[in-house]
Amino acid sequence: MVATVTSLGRSGLHDWILQRVSALIMLAYTLYLAYFVMSTGDVTFAAWQALFASTFMKVFSLMALASVVVHAWIGLWIVSTDYMPKLAIRMIFQVLVIVICLALLIWGIQILWSI
Repeated sequence: MVATVTSLGRSGLHDWILQRVSALIMLAYTLYLAYFVMSTGDVTFAAWQALFASTFMKVFSLMALASVVVHAWIGLWIVSTDYMPKLAIRMIFQVLVIVICLALLIWGIQILWSI
């Protein structure tokens, strides 16, 4: 089956669950950052740097970044399989999405853990 070879999960249900879990992680991360900005009187570079210096925030940010990549890949894979009937165009698009997602993930890891 094509779905089991190219999709992220083992089935459509697994992809659906992965996308929902990744959305919850992104929501929690957004709410946490919003709370930080609203509860911090003056968001200075020092405050922002202190926030991202903690291991908790680095791991949480990495989880959010991985969630964005997983969410994007599943969504774009579904769109490409639904709306790109030509196999060559779909494969080129999917490879391009994979390369971009991996590049952003590697770049994000490098940024997060170099602080």
